[in-house]
Amino acid sequence: MKFAEQLKKLRAELHLSQDNLASQLFVSRQAVSKWENGDGTPDLKTLVKLAEILHVSLDTLVLGTKPTNDDHIDSSVFVYNPTTGLYERRRGQMNFWDFLAQYWWILIALVATIGFWFF
Repeated sequence: MKFAEQLKKLRAELHLSQDNLASQLFVSRQAVSKWENGDGTPDLKTLVKLAEILHVSLDTLVLGTKPTNDDHIDSSVFVYNPTTGLYERRRGQMNFWDFLAQYWWILIALVATIGFWFF
């Protein structure tokens, strides 16, 4: 969906007139009309304020996309490490495959020891 269509739709959902929206943004009604007709676009500072007034994210306003939950990181499994700037798996949250990948050498030593004693 184009920005112009998205702006018109979101403004109508909040029952705002072009005059009301323009006064909140400190621009003219004609500027809002241009944006809705696709004849112009607001600057970045105005876009941020516009998103706040319409209670949507910039992605929703500009791209017409809905925010998804896929972008969120499960804090019960991952924790932010400020040293590396990355999210890492919490210690103690290790499944069998993680354990096997980290401690494979113990399994080999155990099998070798058992094989030595019984054969």
